[in-house]
Amino acid sequence: MAHAVRMYETGGPEVMRWEPVEVGAPGPGQVRLRHEAVGLNFADTYFRSGLYPVPLPAGMGVEAAGVVEAIGDGVEHVAVGDRVTYTGFLNTLGAYSTERLVPAAPLIRLPDAIDCETAAAMTMRGLTSSYLLRRIYDFKKDDTILLHAAAGGVGLIVSQWGRLLGLKVIGTVSSEAKAEVARAHGCDHVINYSHENVAKRVRELTDGVGVNVVFDSVGKDTFEASLDSVKRRGLLVCVGTASGVVPPFNVQLLATKGSPYVTRPALADYIVDPCERNALASELFGHVAAGRIKIEINQRYELPDAAQAHRDLEARKTTGSSVFTV
Repeated sequence: MAHAVRMYETGGPEVMRWEPVEVGAPGPGQVRLRHEAVGLNFADTYFRSGLYPVPLPAGMGVEAAGVVEAIGDGVEHVAVGDRVTYTGFLNTLGAYSTERLVPAAPLIRLPDAIDCETAAAMTMRGLTSSYLLRRIYDFKKDDTILLHAAAGGVGLIVSQWGRLLGLKVIGTVSSEAKAEVARAHGCDHVINYSHENVAKRVRELTDGVGVNVVFDSVGKDTFEASLDSVKRRGLLVCVGTASGVVPPFNVQLLATKGSPYVTRPALADYIVDPCERNALASELFGHVAAGRIKIEINQRYELPDAAQAHRDLEARKTTGSSVFTV
């Protein structure tokens, strides 16, 4: 019998339930997928808490990898037996499961060199890193970035990829242990925000200029420091809200901060086109398969333990990527 994590109300980790589910035959445009590994992402907590509202009851999780067991009418780009991975949001919600029906459109076939566990640990984080570094700004060698949550899943990938591109990476972390992790994965400088002033330290490291781009996945707690760290006419990328959403602000503020650009991108808008998704995935997979980017899976959980996984994630006890084993 297939099982899945489902929720019937929003709230804390305790609202998630592990229960048996029926998985039928795939309809048009669908596949039946047997999961081998499921990704754990901070975005999962937004669905659970209600920050991202969805009709209830609902499944949990938006990323997994596994084997196609059956295909519905009209499915042509994957076949029975293919190893695939996927990520998304509303169109893939329900990944915390052993088997499921899922739309075929988001599925990406895996190269032989990448196993399902690695894929589940990197698809969302890797594609996010891919569009941040390859689509959102025209980076040049020796450009400088400020990377919040540098020891997290996205942070470790961006740090390694930034090094490949010749960028100077300044990372922020909450502890010395995480600082060591960040340095080992490509950060040129690491700021421990628990006892250092981030913006002041960034200005010291950049001779007062600031950084070309800030990647801010923390949100409310770091927005002001991020604005104060970006160079004149630089770019602040608000890519997450781990500490809460950024409060409303008067855009006139930007005129007093050196006229920076501010954007809040969503992964879905960079992978909705199959050609662009495949291009981003191909470059990512190529780096990982060749060993140029290493995917660190530092936490593994069983699906019935989803509540504990969410508690650890929200308490910032994790580093690198986390997966559920199936």
